[in-house]
Amino acid sequence: MLLPPTGLVILAVAGLTMRAGWRRFGRRLTWTALIALILLGMPIVSNTMLRALEPNLMTTRPADHPPRAIVVLSADETRTDQEKLGARPGLLTLDRLRTAAMMHRRTGLPILVSGGVPRPGDASVAAVMAQSLQDDFRTPVRWVEPKSADTWQNARFSADILRADGIDSIYLVTHSWHMRRAILAFRQAGLTVTAAPTDLDAPPRLDLGDFIPRVSAWQTGYYALHEWIGYAFYTMR
Repeated sequence: MLLPPTGLVILAVAGLTMRAGWRRFGRRLTWTALIALILLGMPIVSNTMLRALEPNLMTTRPADHPPRAIVVLSADETRTDQEKLGARPGLLTLDRLRTAAMMHRRTGLPILVSGGVPRPGDASVAAVMAQSLQDDFRTPVRWVEPKSADTWQNARFSADILRADGIDSIYLVTHSWHMRRAILAFRQAGLTVTAAPTDLDAPPRLDLGDFIPRVSAWQTGYYALHEWIGYAFYTMR
């Protein structure tokens, strides 16, 4: 709730409710929150914040310690009664699965999928991912990590599984804007990481629409701030 746009709306409402000696501060708080909300809704702002996470990812494998497995991190899922596990991968997760399947065909390396249970009684996202790789991409999965609740646990639990098979160097598959934080977590877990991100965002071609607030830009801004805050937090762990 603290992340934009919800957090900014809460700040604006809080400013409007201030009375007496806090009235001036309340007006300033409201205007600051509204201006920030408008700016974050502009694609030129939110897209720039997200793309700033993508440069200088370590995509070259170390010659003296090449990867021996592919690890794919979960993202979203879509609940449905038409699937035997009660869910299918969401669009973000599908993008990662597609990249992992391509990596497997190119390298022949085994795949580990990582993602916990969204709600009690549901199948793990990792199980849904494994089913999709098998059915939709004709790609086998060797390991399923079904317990993690966040990226830090993705790294810790996946590392435990891989080390049991003597593996400590991996290709890591996730979105390019999530990769910086994910690499930090997996390195802390003791693994050598080579980034295998989904497609990088295309360079911007600015037009007037990039300066007009829209809902999709707020979602992009949410992802960007979530990653920047998460990366800062992980550096202190």
